[in-house]
Amino acid sequence: MSYAVDFTDVSTVGLESSPVADALAGLRANEARYFKNKYDHVFTVEPADKAKSTIEWIHTILEKERGIVIASPPLEATAFQVENIKIAYVFYESGLSINVMYTVDDDGKRAVGFKLSDGMEIPEELSKFKFARQKSKLAGTIRGSYFVIKNEY
Repeated sequence: MSYAVDFTDVSTVGLESSPVADALAGLRANEARYFKNKYDHVFTVEPADKAKSTIEWIHTILEKERGIVIASPPLEATAFQVENIKIAYVFYESGLSINVMYTVDDDGKRAVGFKLSDGMEIPEELSKFKFARQKSKLAGTIRGSYFVIKNEY
């Protein structure tokens, strides 16, 4: 069942199995607030078993671009397009969030972003990345990193 993420009343719905469920819910709400404020888009996620094509698309990009395989099981995902940008997110049990921002135009910007929930360790498969910190009222301290996508997907 899909879930429209509420950023005023943060809920752990769908994330209960995460050891950092509250922080991950805050991170998810932070993303929902961003897309509502910037694009007037309602951030809606669905369980991983219903979002297999989105998860597969992100995992393919990670594997082909950097040889990365995420160890943690995915809990939820979403995919949507705002303006000329295709956007996809996967939220993992470990507290990790991965997003792809893929400009549809041939010469557009394309990148993969990683965000770590407050209280989680950097996963081994992402240990080569440097993570910057940012504060969020909804998510506490978010650590983030990214890489630019070089190929087409």
